[in-house]
Amino acid sequence: MSLEQKTAVVTGGAGFIGSFLCEALLREGNRVICIDNFSTGHVRNIEGLLRNPDFQFLRIDVNDAFDLGSFPELEPFKVKFIGVHEVYHLAMPTISKGFEEFRIPTLLTNSVGTRNMLDVAVKYKAKFLLASSAVIYGNRIPEKKLFDEEHLGIVNHLTPRAPYNEGKRFAETMVTTYASVHHLDAKIARIFRTFGPRMPLFQGHQISDFVLSALDNKPLAISGDESTTTALVYVSDVVDALIRLMRAEPSVGPVNVGSDVELPMRDVAASIIKLAESTSEIVYEAAPPFLTQMGLPDLTKARNQLSWIPLVRLDDGLAKTIDYVRANKLLLTNGA
Repeated sequence: MSLEQKTAVVTGGAGFIGSFLCEALLREGNRVICIDNFSTGHVRNIEGLLRNPDFQFLRIDVNDAFDLGSFPELEPFKVKFIGVHEVYHLAMPTISKGFEEFRIPTLLTNSVGTRNMLDVAVKYKAKFLLASSAVIYGNRIPEKKLFDEEHLGIVNHLTPRAPYNEGKRFAETMVTTYASVHHLDAKIARIFRTFGPRMPLFQGHQISDFVLSALDNKPLAISGDESTTTALVYVSDVVDALIRLMRAEPSVGPVNVGSDVELPMRDVAASIIKLAESTSEIVYEAAPPFLTQMGLPDLTKARNQLSWIPLVRLDDGLAKTIDYVRANKLLLTNGA
């Protein structure tokens, strides 16, 4: 271990985006402390990292108080003496179907969990990044196609989805307050709809469920009707943006991370059917009443201040996602 190495903490590190972030940080030569409680993440997402001496996994619920310095597993990282340098807070149950089960953990992760991780950053004088969400803008509105970071948005704080939607807004308030009071270098990434390998199945994520249905030649069910649209950014592009944002100037403020290219959901489903060489049909089903119809991100700040734009073409990302699900289909469908 070199004292010049940075140590990064990634909460939700066994999840979809978090596991790719861990890999990217390790490729840069960093030490990585991955924290997850496997509520919606999975060990298979990080099993290739467990033998890496610069990687350490801790099964922790961020809503419980903990002291990084008390874990003997972290002694090789010398956390007691040199601390940690960056905290990426991605922990969050990411589920649409069956969300009722996770309402309290979601509420706590946005509040208590965020506080606990901010306290870690304050203790070690580490940089902090919150993975926020496009839901803080509320539903799209006819007169505004692109949401810039100055848009205040409207969110109903009393709906079943409020622990996530309003919770993310409160988490942002907590981050900006800690940054001001404790002079913390804290960033906020507002992440729009993301896709790629390791997306959870059967949890309401349409792209991963589309892929599995296509591989089984079953109908692809779109939530909504033929007018339903989406905008998709590939996971590696999101990870690149998060790392760039963490390294940016402290004054950068919240930054949108996503795609500003609107696509008919029917066209996305048709691309998946074609790439999977499937005989599936496209059908429509009623959208959940709490589903946020997200707008598109204005990416001006990301381009100008992070020199970032999405680079992965949709079909290339879909092909990688299909290859992953096909190769791991038995494990994924058995829940192993």
